[in-house]
Amino acid sequence: MKSRRYFIRSLARVAGTAFISFFMPVCTGKSGNPGLKISERERDNKNEFEPSYLKLHRSGELKKRGEELWAVMERCRLCPRICNKNRLEGREGFCNASSRLEISSFNPHFGEERPLVGRGGSGTVFFTNCGLRCVFCINWEISIAGAGRIRSIEDLAGMMVYLQKIGCHNINVVTPTHYAPHIFLALDIAAGNGLRLPLVYNTCGWERLEILEYLDGIVDIYLPDFKYFDSEMAVKYSSEAEQYPEVTKAALIEMNRQVGVAKPGKDGIMYRGLMIRHLVMPNGISGTKKVIEWIAKNLPEDTYLNLMSQYRPMYKADQYPEISRRLTNKEYIEAVTWAKQAGLTNLDIQGL
Repeated sequence: MKSRRYFIRSLARVAGTAFISFFMPVCTGKSGNPGLKISERERDNKNEFEPSYLKLHRSGELKKRGEELWAVMERCRLCPRICNKNRLEGREGFCNASSRLEISSFNPHFGEERPLVGRGGSGTVFFTNCGLRCVFCINWEISIAGAGRIRSIEDLAGMMVYLQKIGCHNINVVTPTHYAPHIFLALDIAAGNGLRLPLVYNTCGWERLEILEYLDGIVDIYLPDFKYFDSEMAVKYSSEAEQYPEVTKAALIEMNRQVGVAKPGKDGIMYRGLMIRHLVMPNGISGTKKVIEWIAKNLPEDTYLNLMSQYRPMYKADQYPEISRRLTNKEYIEAVTWAKQAGLTNLDIQGL
């Protein structure tokens, strides 16, 4: 069992990350739209990059897609669980979310990949709840225990504009799948108030192709996990998500089709592309070698792959001996060697 001190430290971390969300007001005007609007002069001084969603905002398509996805929550099919719960009537899906938007925190985040962080940080919005529910989740207090606060769509739009105002390089929506309708509608409001940052869709990778079709032309940067190659591991550690490997493979191919290979701009900042994360786990649980081989075979050789070394046993991981320890230096070096041997050329390699 984890110690009392460990538990208190975990709660303190959540309290710290949630500070901005709980204690900083989100400004709204008389119309209900966020009051933090971007001036024309500020807009002209921004990078020439234009996010994909602006075109759909101008045509009305962005709002239309948000409304269509909202209707999907009547018998929810937003994630591969397809739990069919009527979230519009207040019922909670497998993810523990109803149609009420819950957000844990929003803030400039400096722990993401370097091309996302830059100097101003990644404008991260952490959504409460999750449809995958991994036993080793590092953010389990948010994704499983439900730490967060009910917010309106207008609040979310205000958060987006505020994060741009303070110098963040992107809007990074974390665990977004079950709140995709809310994100679309908020993005439409924020775009009308001057938002022009790239949208980062930070997901576990387990995405339905039908929902990804809605995201086409809205998302600029996909930031998915590829957690497991073996469905038995997904069943054991991610709440019986047996189809995780196959669903994620199809999703990655579609994401690559939509946004292509991720490469930073001249300023070192990422504006578009697919950035895959793979968490190397102890004892080969995540099937790292096979994950790498699949990426090398099915995606461009310069696909951005972040081989993550920071696994540590969190939440219920101590109940599974094979994942109850941290990764060894040998295990991580082995993973890096596999990636280089497979011919992948756009690697984000970390230390231990």
